[in-house]
Amino acid sequence: MERELAMEIVRVTEFAALKSATWMGRGDKMAADGAATEAMRKMFDTVSMDGTVVIGEGEMDEAPMLYIGERLGTGVQPAVDVAVDPVEGTDTVAAGQANSMAVVAIAPSGCLLHAPDMYMDKIAVGRNAKGRVSFRKSVRENLMAVAQANGKDIKDVVAVILDRDRHTRLIEEVRESGARIKLIPNGDVAGALYTAFPDKGVDILLGSGGAPEGVLAACALKCLGGELLGRLLPENEEQRRRCEEMGITDVDHVLELDDLVRGDDAIFSATGITDGELLDGVRFLGNNRARTQTLVMRAKTGTVRFVEAFHNLNLKMGWES
Repeated sequence: MERELAMEIVRVTEFAALKSATWMGRGDKMAADGAATEAMRKMFDTVSMDGTVVIGEGEMDEAPMLYIGERLGTGVQPAVDVAVDPVEGTDTVAAGQANSMAVVAIAPSGCLLHAPDMYMDKIAVGRNAKGRVSFRKSVRENLMAVAQANGKDIKDVVAVILDRDRHTRLIEEVRESGARIKLIPNGDVAGALYTAFPDKGVDILLGSGGAPEGVLAACALKCLGGELLGRLLPENEEQRRRCEEMGITDVDHVLELDDLVRGDDAIFSATGITDGELLDGVRFLGNNRARTQTLVMRAKTGTVRFVEAFHNLNLKMGWES
């Protein structure tokens, strides 16, 4: 994939974030998500690629756009798989809380796992701890391994975990080990990203979240030199059948980074919607101008960019104030 495609994807996440941000704190998560989805779909029409959605808003009969299998782009090469989350944290936007993002990842056709919409158990770490963690190890053993890799005492290690009832025992195990915890209300893509930026003070992500978000996070960590391990958690036979329909024959197999994102040619872009620890949210500056901040990365080169952009909304395609 050409490097120019990375900046084209930035335009996609920027527009989705701008549109969703108009609904910040207004209590309507469906409107926030719908605005981002429509904006993302509209901007994809201008991108020079032949894309197919493999992680999207649902099946064709569940979503009017950005559905699994939908074709995106102008239809010219390269042929790519596309994973999208127009709003990571719809409840967060609706409540005006922190750490919501518009997220897109792309990779050459056939390189992204077609992850079904179900839970996935995840372990994510940054570059130093890559290869040190495993589902075969206990929680304490993984935390000790990360402590050693990052040159820390166990009491200085921080695990980020989604604040859910299903994680009660996991939280207890982390506390019993002597490590510390950062509970997050939503957004485990952002949580996984924290592990790769030492200044964010997070060493490991633990617990279950959405499988589609696992693929997006894996793209990001491949760009950053980190690691994500996943294990699908089907809750019934229907979900197991769904895995098989999407080409996952061994549902119990531990998915390593290269299972989630094959090759080294992924691109990841995330634009902040609300303020977060990694990205600033959208700022509406008055006089129909706005500011966005985006993280964009390429696995092939390892380049990580933070892009600050100022937008004249009067001149932006498809913008109605």
